[in-house]
Amino acid sequence: MRPTGLILPRGSNPDRDLVPGKAPTTHIVWGPRCALRLEVTGVDVGEPRRWPSLEPEVPERVVHAIVGLQGPGVAPVLSCAPTPAGLALQLRRSAVFERVLGAVAAYAAPTVPAAPGPRVVLHCPALRGSPCALRLSQLRAVLVADHLARALHAHRVSVRLVPAVRDPHMPTFLQQLRVDWPAASERAATEALRSRALAELTPARNAEALPPGALGRVYLKELVDERGRTTGYDPKLDSCLGRTRSLAGPESSRAPHSPPASALCVLFAVTEDLLAVLAELQQAVQDWAEDSSLGLAAAPDAGADSCMVVHVVSCEEEFQQQKLDLLWWKLDDQAPLRQKHLVCGPVKVAGAPGTLTAPEYYELRHAQVCKASALKRGRDLAQDSAWMEIFRVLSVATIKFEMLSTAPQSQLLLALADSSISTKGTKSGTFVMYNCARLATLFESYKCSMEQGLYPTFPPVSSLDFSLLHDEHPSPPQGEWLLLFNSILPFPDLLSQTAALPCTAPGLHITARTEMVCKFLVQLSMDFSSYYNRVHILGEPRPHLFGQMFARLQLLRAVREVLHTGLAMLGLPPLSHI
Repeated sequence: MRPTGLILPRGSNPDRDLVPGKAPTTHIVWGPRCALRLEVTGVDVGEPRRWPSLEPEVPERVVHAIVGLQGPGVAPVLSCAPTPAGLALQLRRSAVFERVLGAVAAYAAPTVPAAPGPRVVLHCPALRGSPCALRLSQLRAVLVADHLARALHAHRVSVRLVPAVRDPHMPTFLQQLRVDWPAASERAATEALRSRALAELTPARNAEALPPGALGRVYLKELVDERGRTTGYDPKLDSCLGRTRSLAGPESSRAPHSPPASALCVLFAVTEDLLAVLAELQQAVQDWAEDSSLGLAAAPDAGADSCMVVHVVSCEEEFQQQKLDLLWWKLDDQAPLRQKHLVCGPVKVAGAPGTLTAPEYYELRHAQVCKASALKRGRDLAQDSAWMEIFRVLSVATIKFEMLSTAPQSQLLLALADSSISTKGTKSGTFVMYNCARLATLFESYKCSMEQGLYPTFPPVSSLDFSLLHDEHPSPPQGEWLLLFNSILPFPDLLSQTAALPCTAPGLHITARTEMVCKFLVQLSMDFSSYYNRVHILGEPRPHLFGQMFARLQLLRAVREVLHTGLAMLGLPPLSHI
């Protein structure tokens, strides 16, 4: 059994740092301010570079704390020894395999916190329209919101989704996309907000016309000054929030709620539709219902300040949402102080006009999937309901991986060519689903062979000899150890990062790591595919080969569970064949 360094700094590359056939050592370098710096170096390469201004010794309490680390994502430490560079850790591969593969469920699921997380209202304004009016940038916001909601739910965060969709065609389209979003049952009451708005309205002067459907205008300049400029609101709100003008005349001639005569006045037209939007948000905050999926209720003393509202908007919608934020604060004294904007960048389509709608995009991908399958199998499967369901899943997988593999705040460039849905393209959702099906076929083949008496039943995991997992390929670095290290060990931490929202961060805008799961699943599929193409898992039915076969099957069982959990975070079911 060979000692192997395991614990790496976040962002390190084990494919580069772990030298197959060597015994890499993890150097934990004790730095200023009691911070740990980690660096991995092959023992035959030389000493790791030194960091400037290091404290001379690692405190004993830190050594004991590192040796005693336990839990998912933490490898059992074999030895911990001081070096000139700091602290070197070593551990045995077989012990790590045994720890991880003996508790697959703990590594293939998100780490659930001991206490419920904060309450979050996820608001996606794009869902107030109809599918045929949904632009690609709005579709991106919808998919980001759905993925984020799933990640938050998995971490026991109580989430309310707003708005409840009202367009009669939207629920069907969302179901097609495997987006889990509530439908409307009844409208939220707007009477209280309407009364407050009427009391705050600034009357029209000099026969100025109100926009169609407007009840009047509300003075928001004070809120722009108080909140906008200090928290990241668009400075153009001063001139674009409504109608800006100078007021003149004696103080006695002003209406009760009109602004000072000398002030620049930011006026915002208030409509019934805007009040309906605010009423639904208000209801989500004030009447926090018990989340039936988690069995959790809001705390009795939970008020508006105990939750955070995250507006997931396309870049085209953000300016309007900023105006609504200010109007909500103006009309509702209990409006949450923590309103954050998760802004999704624009979506550009290479070689196509920018008028492509979300339904047209889905139909294009679905037609490409059906065409590719017909060419592959030599016949049209449009009349086969089972295959058509598989094609629908592949179409949605293609769309979600395209839309979610890029950080949401960045611009997204779509290529509509048929190559985007090929199983040979290692960056596509189709490629991930293809490898999911390969795993299903592998375990189905083992089951059939076992039923035929070729292989014995799967033994208890505790009896497996994981020292038999020693396959390595030097160039490019591949093998069973790296498959475990890259694909299984870090998965719980990755899910935690996906669900992390900077609730207390200053400013209006927040970021979310919704691209992490897609990127991880693509890399996992590439690593598994390389391993599966090179290593024959189900070998000849000879007793002396069964030990290694079962150890490898347990490793791939963990890979399968991680893959299925990742797909579930995207709302995608695993496929057994494609």
